[in-house]
Amino acid sequence: MILAETATTLALMPKWFNPEYLLTEFGAYVILGLCLIIFIESSIFPVLPGDSLLFTAGLFVAQGSIQAPLWLVCTLVTVAALLGNVVGYAIGWKAGPALFKRPDSRFFKQEYVDKTHAFLEKHGPKAVVLARFVPFVRTFITWIAGIGRMDPKKYFTYTVIGGILWAGGITALGHLLGNISFIKNNIEAIFILIVLVSVVPIVIEWAKSRREKKLAAARGATAESDAEVTQRIPRIER
Repeated sequence: MILAETATTLALMPKWFNPEYLLTEFGAYVILGLCLIIFIESSIFPVLPGDSLLFTAGLFVAQGSIQAPLWLVCTLVTVAALLGNVVGYAIGWKAGPALFKRPDSRFFKQEYVDKTHAFLEKHGPKAVVLARFVPFVRTFITWIAGIGRMDPKKYFTYTVIGGILWAGGITALGHLLGNISFIKNNIEAIFILIVLVSVVPIVIEWAKSRREKKLAAARGATAESDAEVTQRIPRIER
């Protein structure tokens, strides 16, 4: 029942969101088309099926539908992902000052830049790597890193790590599982599962952050209570 509902959901989506359709339509230019989509999603347009496209590409390599060695496909999609992040970072870096040069702008404020910079300085490496596995976030984090003026050396070091784990890793995973009959027969459900699993790291981080805020608030309330008690204690004159 669940698998049938999943297949129906995917059938209602636009054809360009179906990874099997995309890779088939590219024909002889399948690798070029694959890399182009990964580049675009990593830089300017988040509404693309990056995770499922990479997984399906690995599956196609295993089945012989993509006639290229796995190492070459993994290398090319990783390079495309990294180049996309370079462009996204440059967009944020160049556009940031223009967007935030007016502190009283209706939609943009300088404080947003400052907060973004502080966030990336504190969580940058972990955020850049984890963002790779979350749809939409992997596109926006590149802009935010550029706008927030995240240290380029730190950013590109961790975006390389994230790019290899995401682009190369998911493609290799698709190749590894591609010949398993259950995977081939339930590929639509696998696509949905990939999306759900990719959100897990962000949910964990959100829960952790919320717990830390509650603890900090509790400590603050306790400190204020202690201060009030101290003020009420009468001073003994000698």
